[in-house]
Formats: sequence, C-alpha cells, structure tokens
Amino acid sequence: MTLQAPRGTQDILPDRTPRWQFVEARFRDVLSRYGYAEIRTPMFEHTELFQRGVGTSTDIVQKEMYTFQDRKGRSLTLRPEGTAAVARAVVEHKLLAVSPVLKLWYLGPMFRYERPQAGRYRQHSQVGAELLGVESPAGDFEMIALLVDLLEAVGLCETRVLLNSVGDATCRPGYTETLRVYLRAHVSELCPDCVRRTEENPLRVLDCKVPGCREVATGIPRIQEHLCPPCRAHQDELRGLLDRAGIPFQMADHLVRGLDYYTRTVFEIEHGGLGAQSAVGGGGRYDRLIEDVGGPATPGVGFSSGVERILLALEAEGAALPGAFTPEIMLVTIGEGDERREAMRLARRLRRRFRVDLDLRGRGLAAQMKAADRAGARIAVLIGEGELASGEWTVKTLATGTQERVPDRELETRLGTILEQP
Repeated sequence: MTLQAPRGTQDILPDRTPRWQFVEARFRDVLSRYGYAEIRTPMFEHTELFQRGVGTSTDIVQKEMYTFQDRKGRSLTLRPEGTAAVARAVVEHKLLAVSPVLKLWYLGPMFRYERPQAGRYRQHSQVGAELLGVESPAGDFEMIALLVDLLEAVGLCETRVLLNSVGDATCRPGYTETLRVYLRAHVSELCPDCVRRTEENPLRVLDCKVPGCREVATGIPRIQEHLCPPCRAHQDELRGLLDRAGIPFQMADHLVRGLDYYTRTVFEIEHGGLGAQSAVGGGGRYDRLIEDVGGPATPGVGFSSGVERILLALEAEGAALPGAFTPEIMLVTIGEGDERREAMRLARRLRRRFRVDLDLRGRGLAAQMKAADRAGARIAVLIGEGELASGEWTVKTLATGTQERVPDRELETRLGTILEQP
C-alpha cells in the first residue's frame, strides 16, 4: 500500500507555503489595525457544543462532523467552524466580565466531511473575526468592512458583497411557516433532505445545491416582505452605513448561510473567478449564540473566510504571489578546510540581516556558482585562502559579473547597498 494524504486534505509544500505566509501576514496586519485580539481554541470540542451552537438541523451537524469517542466514552468532534468554539471560550473564561465589548479573531484548521471540490477540503484553514457586545448595525458594518479590507489587503479585486436578513425571533417564525406551506405544495420536487428540512428548518432548503430544489427555491416567498419593523430598521441603517462608506453591495433574497445561530444580518463576499462555488467569505449576526452555550444574553456578529479559496481567487486573478525561498546572498567557498568552517561562521553572522545560503555538501566552485544562479541569489561572497589571509571578502554581483574586495568591517553595509539597487 502506498501511503498518501487522506482524501480531502493536502500537503502545503515549500514552494507554496510563502503564499500562505503572505496572506496570513496581511490578515494579521489588518486585524491589528482594527483592534482585534487573537484567540486560539482547541481543534476538538465536546460534540454538544456544535449541536447546541451550530444547530441540529444543519448539514454540518447531521452530515459533516468528524465525531469520535475518547477512551472514557466522551463524544468529541473536530471543530467544523470557529464561532461556536470562540463563544464557548468566552463563556468559560468569563471574558465579558473583563470587557463588555470583545473583538476577537482566529486562524486555523477546520474539519468537515464533505465532497472535496476546488478550494474546499475536508481539512481547511479559516480566518474569522467575532465582535461581541454590540447590538447596533454598526457592528454588522464593521464586520463587513473588515472582511472587505482583508480581501483587498491580499490583493483581491473582483469581489462583490451580498446582503440579506433572516429576521429574528419576532418575525422569523411567521416567515418560516409561510415557507413551510409553500414547500409542502412542492414536496414531490424536493430531494429527501429538503423534504426533512421542510419540517425541521425550511430556511435550510435555500442552501440546497440539488437542481430540482434550486428550481423550487426560485419561487419561494421573499423574507424581505416578512421582516418586522425593528429588523427592517436594522437592515436599513446597515445599508445606509455601507452606502456612506462606499462599499457596494447587492441584496440577495435567498442568502441564509448554513448555520442556525444567525439572526437578522447575513452576508457573503463572492469572487467571479471561482465558478459556481464563488464565496470567499461570509458571516452574520448571532444574538442568541452566547446564551445558547451557557452565557449571558449577548449580541454578536462575525465572519469567516477560507484561506484556500482566497488563494484560489488570487490565482484566478493572476496575482503575483511569493514563491519558494530565494537567497539574497550565496556564500561560495574555494577550498575545503578553514574556508568551509569560516563560511559557516559568516553565514550565521550575515543571517541576522540577510537571506543567506551556502553549500553544505562539499561541492566544487563551479557547482556552487551554478547553484547560486539557479537559486536566484543576487550576490556571491567568495571565501578562499586569500580572503582569509587578507580579511577582505570578494563580493560578486551575479547579474553584472562585477567583483570587488570589501573589508570585513564594511561587509554588511556594502551588501545592503548592492541589494538596495534595482
């Protein structure tokens, strides 16, 4: 048997990890400027957390979770999403007693057993942010603006914001019953899952990707016509904030997201280069979640975005992304004794400031120079018997072939000057 990575997972190889590091670094920069603090939760939780927090009628809980029993028979689940875990941590550590408004973010792997597709893996990486303690549409606006700014920071251009409301405890029950009546009249056209969803949670039908169900969904009554006055006012104020900030958006009547904890605002950001599965991120308001996992009634709003899908969208746009490690300077030894030992010492010294590589296999001068060219180094520092005796290094600019002798005390300064040149 040939061992391979499990289906739906991937190895991020060295030629691609710089792309991930680039995206993650931009995330951290923008999130810090917004004042969000990083939180890291375990990769597995008690299964009940996701049943209570995400919702037993969701596909995530019913079909997609990696659930197992530990040696004492406790049911544990690899986290399928980040918000419920953050909510649990907030409640457990009483973070709301420290500050009535919390601004948190996370980055890490999530696990869902679903059919692998382009940019969708059974183990995938998500960045997410949560804003707790803000009930007004200002919180919804901040989440949308933050996600837009994150995507712009990594270089994505071809995106659009989709916006909807799923109502609240006042108006959603009436809409849900209207929706159920409509779906019952079309039950013969629905897939078995949506027949069940019709009774358990009709909003989930809007998430179904089966063609027949999507056709039925085109005629579903619009939730916008059933919003109560507070939900309508909340949405109208949010739309005004987005307009004033110059963030374009489109209303999307069938947008509901895949989680039961959402109330009022839901949103997604799509990218035109990803085909049918076009979302690169999304989120919404969840004013009951903290209470559902045992905490005090606390408004919340957040989003998550998949790193794999962001990278796929960047590649679709032809964005220039960093590649594998490229040394700026290659140390080249002429000789096999003290020269090689001095190269090891000098490499450590220069690496405090520059990207430096050297031959560790004892190859000859010609092979080392070829390696420097292949690696894309800009400078070769030659270390031979003459250099050791004189205390001056031979510095060769590889693009021009010019060489110069540089005193040891001036080496870093001269290397920096050369590298600053275009």
